[in-house]
Amino acid sequence: MPPLHVAVVGAGAFGRNHLRVYRELEQAHPELVQLAALVEPDDARRSTFATTYNIPTFATIAELFAAHLPLDAASICVPTIHHAAVAEQLLLAGLDLLIEKPFAATLAEADRILDLAHTHQRIVAIGHLERFNPAVTATIAELNHPMFFEAHRLSIFTPRSLDVDVVLDLMIHDLDIVLALTNSPVREVRAVGLPVLSRKTDIANVRVEFESGCVANFTASRVSTEQVRKLRLFQPHQYLSLDFARQELLTISVDPVVIAAAIAAGSSPIPAPTTTAATPHPTTPTASNEPPTLAAVVHPTAGLSLTKADIPKGEPLRLELENFLHAVRTRTQPRVPAEAGRAVLSLALSINEQIAAHAHRTGLL
Repeated sequence: MPPLHVAVVGAGAFGRNHLRVYRELEQAHPELVQLAALVEPDDARRSTFATTYNIPTFATIAELFAAHLPLDAASICVPTIHHAAVAEQLLLAGLDLLIEKPFAATLAEADRILDLAHTHQRIVAIGHLERFNPAVTATIAELNHPMFFEAHRLSIFTPRSLDVDVVLDLMIHDLDIVLALTNSPVREVRAVGLPVLSRKTDIANVRVEFESGCVANFTASRVSTEQVRKLRLFQPHQYLSLDFARQELLTISVDPVVIAAAIAAGSSPIPAPTTTAATPHPTTPTASNEPPTLAAVVHPTAGLSLTKADIPKGEPLRLELENFLHAVRTRTQPRVPAEAGRAVLSLALSINEQIAAHAHRTGLL
């Protein structure tokens, strides 16, 4: 099978990373993929990346097609308002697509893309990058029956994505993860949000209840003084804390037998504080001044164990593009198909409706 020839449409903050990773994949496996072209309307960017990657560049999709290059797939990395128009042209030309999140600006546009993909039997993946975070993969392996989520995604202000609000810009990552982990229809949405430094919502807090009874609280801000990317979930006898940036997963597990025995005996499972409650395990060397490792710390509560997952680090974008290319080669469903992208877009848009309704009730509009 010849290598897949891939184009990138848009060389902004996201597109330039797609270019970089496709070239890295080409260098590692030239028999599998080749970075074939870039479409970018900005003259300076187009010139820069033509030199950097030694590839043909075009100002428009029409110019790309006029060149009659062999193409199999494309990454769409243009602003969200242009997703549908670009996707339609590429699908009609027979290309498989990876569309950066959010899927589209409206559900009607998303449905149009879905219809075209089905009609032309094309693969469409949506770029929900956090699905490929190794810490998320580790979390999925630990799932039992999640009943409560707490998500925080805070960012320092940047004019990078002001074409969309904070829900579609940042919170949508966590909405997608929680939808995938709960696998349950949404029952109720409550939301509040405010514009702070832009004309769109810059900070939002959301409560979502699912038909399963699971509840999720989401906070997203792009006017924070720090970067935070964390998700915590609770399920029977377990608490999991996921750090997207560090690609770490901490798990606190409860031994119900020990806890039940303590309660039956009329005593608390938590012992009185002692000077040795959280000291290193006796087998841990103490000659150095280094703090004990997590695995070496004795938890002060009987019946509780704290573990840190051994997670091999990986770049989520590379894992995402590898998954997309595998789906194209094998004609199989990508990890985040268009239907999943539509589902999270629907939830995000309903959250924005609730934010608008709350603003109207409170006189903020």
